[in-house]
Amino acid sequence: MGQSKYMSMVRLVATTLTCGVLILSGGSPPTLAQDAKAQSLIEKAFPHSNKCKRCHERVYEEWETSPLSKSIHSPAFRASLDAYLNSPAGKDKALCFRCHAPHVREFSNQAQLFVDQAKSGDPSLDGVACAQCHLIKQVDRAKHPPEPKYELGSKTLYGPYKDFVQNLAHQSMELGLFQKSDLCLNCHQSVPSATNLGKANDLLGNWDQSQAVKSGKECQSCHMPEQVGESANGEKKRKVANHTFPGRIGKLRQEAAKLDVQTKIDGEKTTVTVKVQSLVPHNLPTTHPAWAMVTLDLSVKGKNLRTVFTDSRVYGRTYADTKGQKTIFDFEAAKVLEDTVLKPEETRVETFTFPTPKDTRTFDVDVTLNYGAIAGPAPFLQRVEAESSKGSQDPVFQPIEIVKRSENIPVMK
Repeated sequence: MGQSKYMSMVRLVATTLTCGVLILSGGSPPTLAQDAKAQSLIEKAFPHSNKCKRCHERVYEEWETSPLSKSIHSPAFRASLDAYLNSPAGKDKALCFRCHAPHVREFSNQAQLFVDQAKSGDPSLDGVACAQCHLIKQVDRAKHPPEPKYELGSKTLYGPYKDFVQNLAHQSMELGLFQKSDLCLNCHQSVPSATNLGKANDLLGNWDQSQAVKSGKECQSCHMPEQVGESANGEKKRKVANHTFPGRIGKLRQEAAKLDVQTKIDGEKTTVTVKVQSLVPHNLPTTHPAWAMVTLDLSVKGKNLRTVFTDSRVYGRTYADTKGQKTIFDFEAAKVLEDTVLKPEETRVETFTFPTPKDTRTFDVDVTLNYGAIAGPAPFLQRVEAESSKGSQDPVFQPIEIVKRSENIPVMK
C-alpha cells in the first residue's frame, strides 16, 4: 500500500472515531478494514478516475482542472455539508452527495463513509468523475429531481460517439443521451432539499423555452464544446468533447452577458443607465448554492482618479426559514424571500443617479458584472476560510469578472 493511500485511510479512521456517528450492527465504530472493504466495493462498481487516466490522459487532465473534480473536495462544500448535517434537515446524510458524488445512490448504506471522506479534506473516493457519468444508461425525468439509472456490472461505458476504439479495459457503446441536456439535469435542475419550494426555487428557470434551446443547443454545446483531439492515448485525432466544463470558471463566462452603458449629465445630477443582457439560456446565476450571486458594480472616479461614488445591484435569491429569518441555505428554506435572478436571456435595465463630480474636466465610469464573492453568516465564512487553510483553495473569496465597460465622460461647462 502506498504511503499517501495509507495516510488517507488513517485520517479517515481518525475522523470516523472522532465523530463517532457511524454505528454498525453491534454498536461499534467501523474499523480500517471495514472502511477499506466498503471503499473497495464502491470502486469495483465505479472505477476510480485514476484508472481511466492510464488511457484517457487528455480527458483526465481537462477534468482535473474543472469544478466537477472538486465536487467533494472544495472548502465551501465541506463547510456547507457540515452546516447541513448539524441542521434539523440533516438526517439524510446521503442527500448532498446525490449530486456531489452521485454514486452514493447505489450505496446509501455507506453514506457516512462519503461524509467522512469529504470531511477529511483529502478524499480518496471520487465525487463527480468518469464513472459517475459514463455508467449512466438513462435519466428518469418523471422524477423530481430527475434520476440517473446506472448500468453496473456490465463493464460497458457509454458515450456520444460511434467511432470508439475497441480496447481491453472496457466495452464502449454510443448513447444519444450523452448529447442531450437530460444527462445534466439529475444534478442541475433542482436541489432535493428544497423541492418543497417547487418552481419558486427552480435553478435553471424556463431554460427549455429559451431561444438557444429552440435553435438546437444542449447543455453540452457550451459546457462541453467539441474540439479535435485524442479520446484515448495514441488514438487518431477526431471530434471529442472538452471536459473542463467551463462556466463560472473559464472563458465561457465572458460570453454570459452584454452591458450597454449610457451616461447623462443634467447639471449637478448625473444618471448612468445600464442595460444588462443575459446571453445564457438558464438563470444567471443558477442559485445553488444560494451565495452564488452575480453583482453589477458601478464605480465613478473623479479628480485624480479618486472614487466619488459606488453602487451595486445583486442578482440572486434570498430565503427565509421557518422562523422568518433570512438564510443562505436552501435546506433551511421555508419560502423564497426575494428573487432578483436574471431569467434566461433576460434584459434588465438598471439606473444609478449621483451628484456630478466637481472640479474636474472628465470623470470615469466603470461598470462590471461579476460573479460575487462568497457571502453568508460570519460563522459559515470563518468555517470556509478554515477549510481553505488546509491546502484546498476555493476561488470564492474574490469576485470573478464576467464583463466590464469603462467610459471617460467629459463635464461640459
